[in-house]
Amino acid sequence: MNIECIKEKLSYAIGKAEKVTGKNITLPILNCVLLEAKDSTLTIKATNLDIGIEIKIPVKVIKSGVMAVSGGVLYNFISNITGDKNVTLEEVSGNLKVSTKHSYALIKSFAPDDFPTIPKISNESPFSFNIQSLIKGLKGVLHSASVSTLRPVLSAISLCSEEDIVVFAATDSFRLAEKKIGVKKHKEFNQILIPFKNAVEIIRILEDIKDDVEINLNQNQISFSYNDIYITSRVLDGVFPDYKQIIPKDVKTEVIVLKQDFINTLRVSTVFSDKFSQVTFNISPKEKVFKITTKNADIGENINNIDAVIKGEELSVSFNYKYIIDCFQSIDSDSISLTFSDANRPMIIRGVSDKSFLYLVMPMNK
Repeated sequence: MNIECIKEKLSYAIGKAEKVTGKNITLPILNCVLLEAKDSTLTIKATNLDIGIEIKIPVKVIKSGVMAVSGGVLYNFISNITGDKNVTLEEVSGNLKVSTKHSYALIKSFAPDDFPTIPKISNESPFSFNIQSLIKGLKGVLHSASVSTLRPVLSAISLCSEEDIVVFAATDSFRLAEKKIGVKKHKEFNQILIPFKNAVEIIRILEDIKDDVEINLNQNQISFSYNDIYITSRVLDGVFPDYKQIIPKDVKTEVIVLKQDFINTLRVSTVFSDKFSQVTFNISPKEKVFKITTKNADIGENINNIDAVIKGEELSVSFNYKYIIDCFQSIDSDSISLTFSDANRPMIIRGVSDKSFLYLVMPMNK
């Protein structure tokens, strides 16, 4: 293999592909990017078997060839080169020589035949999705997915189509986030379960793109195609919890508060929280009091009153503050609504001016 290309294009492509590689001791080929030079095109591939990526960039091909080298080493070298616009990749004695006008490096190569095949998904009815809307949906619920894989469906992001919207949801059984994104044209599908870790990589790879992405779907895989970027991810075979049945239908107490006031108070309160991260809400509509209390036998206690609009019944309920604080990054409204049906049922958090996001938090057992 012998090619010449623009350094910035190569660095951009290798940077995206390298995000998918990892440290795999038993299968070192998964730490590599595969470079295929043919017909004025360099195809860069990477996979960790859960998610795969393929990127094509235009290059001058002097000699066709295929090589596999460490993605991290190649990216770190190329991205730190300054002052040179072009770079040459050449096979020398079975290894990859990367050279510019002022520097060169020889990078150890691996057997390209060991590189896994990246699945190609195509069907007769692909659908398009605005990339920024896709990312907004994934980011809106990502924080609520379980980091444990003991129950795989809880470590996944659920996507469901409902008429002209796509509903994103995630839960770890202690809290749940739901984000609705309006989509004018999309394929009807019942449910897609994208593993949490794959969703993180999809966001990283696509977040600087503004246009639409083409999506293909089959029973085991979902793919995203944009110009010369192709991503495929495994999807989980399972049933996401029917969470709609636990969303309280009746509201007995409601608190409307400025989001930043609420965040600031929670941060102060956590200084005095116990090992269970417990905060207690005391709500008194008659006295117009919304009070947050934390207590730690080894430190002391803290009481904060927040200015709020309160209506309904009196209530005292405790939560793990860690499950509350995560949701605010997904709420654009300046004011938020906290609704309760009783002390033993979930609290619902919404933005006052944005009904597209819903956050449910289970109370702590007393």
